Amino acid sequence: MNNIPAVKMGIISVSRGCFPISLSERRRHAIANAYDGELYDCPVTVETEADVKKAIEDVKANGVNALCVYLGNFGPETPETMLAQYFDGPVMYVAAAEGDGDMINGRGDAYCGMLNCSYNLGLRNIKAFIPPYPVGTASDIAKMIAEFVPVATALLGLRSLKIITFGPRPSDFFACNAPIKPLFDLGVEVEENSELDLLVSYRAHANDERIPALMAEMAAELGENNPYKGVLPRLAQYELTLLDWAEEHKGTRDYVAFANKCWPAFQTEFGFVPCYVNSRLTERGIPVSCEVDIFGALSEYIGICVTGESVTLLDINNSVPASIYDEDIKGRYDFRLDETFMGFHCGNTPACRLKNPHMGYQLIMKRQLEPEKAEPDITRGTMEGDIAASDITFFRLQGTASGELKAYIAQGQTLDVASRSFGSIGVFAIPEMDRFYRYVLVEKQYPHHGAVAFSHCGKALFSLFNFLGIADIAYNRPKSLPYPNENPFC
Repeated sequence: MNNIPAVKMGIISVSRGCFPISLSERRRHAIANAYDGELYDCPVTVETEADVKKAIEDVKANGVNALCVYLGNFGPETPETMLAQYFDGPVMYVAAAEGDGDMINGRGDAYCGMLNCSYNLGLRNIKAFIPPYPVGTASDIAKMIAEFVPVATALLGLRSLKIITFGPRPSDFFACNAPIKPLFDLGVEVEENSELDLLVSYRAHANDERIPALMAEMAAELGENNPYKGVLPRLAQYELTLLDWAEEHKGTRDYVAFANKCWPAFQTEFGFVPCYVNSRLTERGIPVSCEVDIFGALSEYIGICVTGESVTLLDINNSVPASIYDEDIKGRYDFRLDETFMGFHCGNTPACRLKNPHMGYQLIMKRQLEPEKAEPDITRGTMEGDIAASDITFFRLQGTASGELKAYIAQGQTLDVASRSFGSIGVFAIPEMDRFYRYVLVEKQYPHHGAVAFSHCGKALFSLFNFLGIADIAYNRPKSLPYPNENPFC
């Protein structure tokens, strides 16, 4: 993934003057030794304000872009909070648990110091990340740092992300339309363009000398059993168009995502559906959302940052027929029928996430745009197949009509069950999905698109959204915890 930041963590220990500095340093070294990965162990222990400058200069000189401030003892309240004030990147705070054996000279009181640290962060209006329980041994702290890395990756990515859009939202797709001001509040840049801009650029790539090589790459990926090879020149031309646009329009940003118009005029003017190209770019870490879904693209990008792997964007689409449930799910999986559903999109899911990836055509569009043709032409270009079984996290960060941000997170799985249908599609199961559907998705008026990460990453997503100040973070509640508006008599 070359479209997300590479996080280099550093750790700086702090020490209050009336406590042994050696205690904080010894405990910091133990964390560095316990950490499984690259963690820069800053040699400057911060006791005074003068030490702050030395420590910041040292970690910057060593390429650190995310920082752990470690209270190895009680800690100096002003200098330790100034570290976050002057470090240009995500900062977490953790504190040492006792247990070195000596409860006289070896007692650090960091449990107490963390309280004063949080108070001083508030006084200075400094935003810092504090884990759910921020006190621990060396191995505990090492685990906390590892769990902070995905959050830090997303925070660094958002501050240098540009979302590029082409075209207005399709008619009657108000669900994909949301004010963009919340994106600027997050530090995300937005560039909105017309479909005509994209068409002009696409036509300018008609004789691009790179097209044959890219066609060969696509053909190798799709294999010999591909009845739609004739559309590959157009798809290769389009992929080069998007990649060149991204490079030429990054501006001051390092990372890009796309939210593009993909129907209905797209097919008649470009001569294909863009789904396969969208799937290829998303697999490389450049999400391309359908139907100009800007917050869908944002959610996909967050998922890529948090997991370091490819994601997808799907419609929360249709219920699972009882016949399929009875035949393939009941007695095999511990889910009720109403806890299952199908996630679908035309063909945008990366091939690596599909059981039998193959190029197809958009059946729904063919009915409308070329119903008389026996063989599809302008509706070719989907990446189709059933989504492979795995753990998943369905989530979305959404801007509301009033310009606020809200989010939902639901962990579940894709079942190893045949869809008997078309497109990029999978049979999903989420515990208490029926209640989540009614009292989160419907009640809170979320659109039909949801981002899908192919692992359980709810903990990192919740930490990220909470850090970003999202007040409304919904999740699939267990039966024992009713939703505010849930009918208690059901």
